[in-house]
Amino acid sequence: MTTAQKENLPGLHDDADQSELRVSVVIPCLNEAENIEQCVTAALGVLERNGIAGEVVVADNDSDDGSAELARAAGARVVVEPRRGYGSAYLAGFEAARGRFIVMGDADLTYDFNEIPRFLRELEDGADMVIGDRMKNIHPGAMPWLHRYVGNPLLSGFLNLLFRTGISDAHCGMRAVRRSTLPQLALRTTGMEFASEMVIRAAKEKLDIRQFDIEYHPRGGESKLSSFRDGWRHLRFLLVHSPNHLFILPGAVMALIGALIAITVVANINVFGREWDLHALIAGALLLIVGTQVVALGLCAHAYGTYFMNERDPWFDRMRARYRLEHGLVLGGLIAFAGFVIAAVIVIEWIDRGFGSLGEERLAVLALTLVIVGIQVFFSSFLLSILGLRRGDQR
Repeated sequence: MTTAQKENLPGLHDDADQSELRVSVVIPCLNEAENIEQCVTAALGVLERNGIAGEVVVADNDSDDGSAELARAAGARVVVEPRRGYGSAYLAGFEAARGRFIVMGDADLTYDFNEIPRFLRELEDGADMVIGDRMKNIHPGAMPWLHRYVGNPLLSGFLNLLFRTGISDAHCGMRAVRRSTLPQLALRTTGMEFASEMVIRAAKEKLDIRQFDIEYHPRGGESKLSSFRDGWRHLRFLLVHSPNHLFILPGAVMALIGALIAITVVANINVFGREWDLHALIAGALLLIVGTQVVALGLCAHAYGTYFMNERDPWFDRMRARYRLEHGLVLGGLIAFAGFVIAAVIVIEWIDRGFGSLGEERLAVLALTLVIVGIQVFFSSFLLSILGLRRGDQR
C-alpha cells in the first residue's frame, strides 16, 4: 500500500488553504541522497519567489540511502511507494497531489525548476498537458550520444508515426498536466514507459498538448536508466497500444498477398513468364491463414483495449457499430462452406475414377485453406462477442 507522510509547508496550515493549492511539484525519487535536498529547495524557492501557492511532493520509491528523510527535512511532503518503478512512483505522487496543476521533474538536477511558471502559464492558457523539449539545449555531458542521436529521436519519431502527437521529445521528464485530466488518462504502467503512456493517452483523448524548449543539465549521482532494456520497454509499449500497426496492417498484407498467390496458381495465370504451381500455392495458403489469424488477433486486441482499458479508436468504433456477431458467423460459414464444396467435388471425382489416383493437389490445398480460414473467422467472431459482454455490447 502507498503511504503518505505529510509535512506542513510554510503558509499551508489548514485544510482550506491546502484545498486551494495552485500547483503540486511531484518528484520521483530512488536513492537520490546527493540531489534530493537541492531539488526540493529549488522547487520551493521558485514557488515562494513567484508567489505560487503550492507544494512539493516527493514520491520516494523505497530508497535505502535516506533520501526520504532528506526530502522531508528540506520541506517536501513525502509519499513512500514500496513498489519499484518510475511509473509506480509517479502514480503514488499523483494520488497524493493536492494542486490544481501538477508539474513533474526528476530528482537528478537535470531539469531547472525555474521553468515551473512557464508550464503553469501554458496550462492556464488552456493546455491540458505541457512537455519540455530538451533536444535543442542539451548541456555538454548531459545526455549520452546513443540517447541523443539514436534512441530518443527514433522512439519519439515512431510514437509520432503511430499516434500523430506532434511531440518532438516525447520522453522528456519535465512536464505538467491538469490534475482534473488524470482520471481521463487512466495511467497504469509502472516502469519507464510511463512517459510514453502519458503522451499516447493524451493524444488518444484529443487533449491539448503543448511543448516548448527547456535546458537539460548533467545529472548528479548515478543514472538508473538501462538504455536497451528501457528502450525496448518503450518500443514494446508503443506497439502494444497500436493494434492497427502491430496486427491489422501486417495481417491484412499477408492475407492479401496469400490470396493473390492462390488465385494466380489456381487460375493458371502466367506471371513473369511462367506458371506457378503447388509450392507457390502452399506458400500463398500459409500467408492467407496466418494473415487471417493475425487480423483476428488485432481485432481482439482492439476489443480488449476498448472494453477493458477505455481505449478509443474511431476505426474500430465504426466497425463494431456496423457489424454484429451474425455477420462474422455468416462470413466464416460461407468461406468454410466453399472449402467443403471444393473438397466434395474432389471426393466425387475420386469416386468416379474408382478410387484411383488423383491429380487435384491445387484444389485440395485451396479447399483446406478455405476451411481453415472460415473456421478462424467463425470462432474469432464469437471471441469478439464474448469480449463485448464487458459492456453489454453483444454485437
